[in-house]
Amino acid sequence: MFGNRRKALLVSAALVGGAMLMTACQDKDAATDTGAAKGSSSSPGRSGDDATPAGSSNNGGSGSGSGTGKDTGSSGKGSDDGAGSGADTGNGGREQVEQGCGANDISWSTRSETQAGGYILVIAKAKPGITCYLPAELPTVAFGSDGTQAGPAEQSVGEQIKLSGSTAAYAGVNPKTTNTDGGKELDSIIVAVGDNDPNPESLPVGTITVDKPIVTNWHTAPADAVPFS
Repeated sequence: MFGNRRKALLVSAALVGGAMLMTACQDKDAATDTGAAKGSSSSPGRSGDDATPAGSSNNGGSGSGSGTGKDTGSSGKGSDDGAGSGADTGNGGREQVEQGCGANDISWSTRSETQAGGYILVIAKAKPGITCYLPAELPTVAFGSDGTQAGPAEQSVGEQIKLSGSTAAYAGVNPKTTNTDGGKELDSIIVAVGDNDPNPESLPVGTITVDKPIVTNWHTAPADAVPFS
């Protein structure tokens, strides 16, 4: 009887020991799998293969910084090309708008000439540091307090002239085109770049008689600015 009970206890102990051994193995395997999973998610080698979206995101961040640099460079180029003051060409580009001359952009001088019965040569140069364009039209030349204005000495207007540095433009003024003794005695003329110039300049010319005056277009050579009536 005692022999059977002992045998039963031994069998029972063996079964319990086997169950505990199996449980321990399962726990070890689970821990190994969990560690492997964690290692997989944090391993650099696995990240390079399986975490492509994360890698792309990092590259995207780097690309974003590079893109910002390109945008800045593009803005700088636009500034060099004068885009801030440019006009839209209609095709996505911009072209530089040239600055027109005003009377206050110019250093003025006059000279008396004897050709063609005598006339006043008006000389225009851009002030230091200024580049501007005289329009292809007559300069505005007026006389006296009543603003008598010189008419055209040429039948057609000239060409636009770029003033910069030592480049000069010339216009010839004949203050008296009549053969009579009439006219008014003056000692200065008023010159402007077009009728809408807000800053006309008064230039001394000595004593002149004014009667139906005329003025030439702007020219790049003084010999072309003789105001034949």
